[in-house]
Amino acid sequence: MVEKSTIEDQETREPRTLTLPRIGVVETVLLVCVPLAVGAALAGMVFTDAFSGTLLIDPGVLVTRGLPIARVLHDAAACVTVGLLLIAAFALPGQSRVPGIASFTQWTAARWAARSASVWAAAAIAVLIFTAANTVAIPVDEPRFWPQFWFFATGIELGQSLLVSILLILLVLVVLLVSKHVTAIGFAAVVAVLALLPLALSGHAAGSDEHANAVDSLAMHLVGVTAWVGGLVAIVLLRKRLGDDIARVVSRYSTLALWAFVLVAISGTINASLRLGSPIELLTTPYGALISVKIAILTGLGVAGAWQRRRIIPGLVREPTRTRAFVRLAVTETVFMAIAIGVSVGLSRSAPPVSQESLAAIDIRKSLLGFEWPEPVTVWRMLTSVHVDWFWVLLAGTMAGLYVAAVLRLRRRGDTWPWGRTVPWLAGCAALIWATSGGPGVYGAVSFSTHMIQHMSLMMVVAPLLVLGGPVLLALRTLPARRDGGRGIREWILLLVHSPLLRLFANPIVAAVLFAGSLVAFYYTDWFEWSLQTHQGHFVMTVHFLASGYLFFFVLIGIDPGPARPSYPMRLILLLATLAFHAFFGLAIMSQTTVLAEDWWHALGFTDTDALLADQRVGGGIAWGAGEIPVVLVALAVVRQWVRSDERTAKRLDRKADRDGDADLAAYNARLAGLAEHDNRTTSRDGGSTTVGDRTGDTP
Repeated sequence: MVEKSTIEDQETREPRTLTLPRIGVVETVLLVCVPLAVGAALAGMVFTDAFSGTLLIDPGVLVTRGLPIARVLHDAAACVTVGLLLIAAFALPGQSRVPGIASFTQWTAARWAARSASVWAAAAIAVLIFTAANTVAIPVDEPRFWPQFWFFATGIELGQSLLVSILLILLVLVVLLVSKHVTAIGFAAVVAVLALLPLALSGHAAGSDEHANAVDSLAMHLVGVTAWVGGLVAIVLLRKRLGDDIARVVSRYSTLALWAFVLVAISGTINASLRLGSPIELLTTPYGALISVKIAILTGLGVAGAWQRRRIIPGLVREPTRTRAFVRLAVTETVFMAIAIGVSVGLSRSAPPVSQESLAAIDIRKSLLGFEWPEPVTVWRMLTSVHVDWFWVLLAGTMAGLYVAAVLRLRRRGDTWPWGRTVPWLAGCAALIWATSGGPGVYGAVSFSTHMIQHMSLMMVVAPLLVLGGPVLLALRTLPARRDGGRGIREWILLLVHSPLLRLFANPIVAAVLFAGSLVAFYYTDWFEWSLQTHQGHFVMTVHFLASGYLFFFVLIGIDPGPARPSYPMRLILLLATLAFHAFFGLAIMSQTTVLAEDWWHALGFTDTDALLADQRVGGGIAWGAGEIPVVLVALAVVRQWVRSDERTAKRLDRKADRDGDADLAAYNARLAGLAEHDNRTTSRDGGSTTVGDRTGDTP
């Protein structure tokens, strides 16, 4: 356990003990926000007539009223936990006396986060129990409920998602209790954000039309709202411990809040478009009226955020002790945020105008895909078909925009950045959009061969293009360094670059096994069919293909800083060995006599085994042949880097020779001369009977 002397106030350097924030007026208002959110949720459900649904068996008032209340407590605790951890890991100043250990303020935020995480976990368990009772329509006080609950939690996708979220929350709690390192706080922050994602499956998403975009937009919305609201609450709670650093911390939070605002606005728009049949329903339906309330609150919060950036933060910079204006604005924002959270919970329990019921009874293939069944695939349709996957489009667009902004920033300060890096990065972002929203995204689940096109596009096209962009090097050259002992994005990148974890995964053997060996693990296990049947499986597949491909090509042709890479001849050997494995894998698929993911193809109506095997053989051929051109290009890139490395080495030696008068060559010649003189003396002493060549076995 770390001594108190290492966990101290950054300004006064005086040891302190951890205490809960005193319950003043501000803290009282924050506590009142919880019942306010509960009231907004219940009022919203009454307004949309959500309590009037008829069930064969009523789960009881405890469930119907308890579920929205538990969900509000859950969301409030999640906001506080995530906000405290994000602020502690990315915004608060650190200390330098004991490297790696949290400062007193960071430690305080982490301990408060542990307490809120315990509330979050308890509320999450209540949400799981009430959701199970509401789903199976059995009151929780009946004996037959608990066997059904266990089946729901372990055998139903919704229950499994909520259970995974609970386990992640408990992991956050354990990490915060056992460690006081800043790295542990950052890890807990990442896990806490991940704990939000399974909740996206508990809304109006499963089995409905456009369920992939519905789940993704809801997940993005949850992350944005939680970081935005929680970060603001965290700063308000920590305001008295920040001292003169408050302006700096609020400024850093303001950047986070701006990104969160944009994420909430975009994801909310996507989600609303899937719930409403037309914009007019914003005014003509109760569900639309609640969305209108959220839009009004979001607009007001956006104005408040702009006011904070233009007026409040400059005032804090001038007079750090005058925090009254900031606190007033922050508390007012929190009150309206609480109302918005309550309205959101009410919306999640209300029926939208557009039916969110499963389409299986109407159109089984549309239900499985989540969108209209496409026309038969052709080369032209593979190149031009579009079904937007908003998550990957937004991610790729953000990656491209940030990269271009960083390059322009370098150029404005007089530095250069090669076009040979910018063009591959932008091409990789465009290829990512095409692979996920173009033809491969449209037809990826329609047949094995088209799925393989998507797979090869992600691993063999998108990944190496992104590696050639050198994003880490660009980020390190443009991001500002922290001077207060805290960790910003630049410091976290450096920590990751030099971490033992990256050294492990960047080991050439490990990277090659993950890249090539995962092909077998994916296609010859249930993972393949899971990726076709569920959105989360497909998402994990996409992330894995991108990550394993990026890691492998990072080892081969990466220009970013990182662990020591193998020699260039070894890189070529590794590349050729991987290409041979790809060919072997393709041949294995082509010779396969059983249909992979057979149940999926049968569910789509494809029951001709011979036709399925024929298409599978085509997919194997694509796996064999599609990697050849990228591998040749990568091999050329390795050779080009090899030549350039030799040229740089030669130039470096020439410059060194110019500086020291070719001291190395002079020393080498002097050594040869000394050896020759020694040989001459030896020859003279032996009477000249033998020569140097005779003694060494060489011809003189």
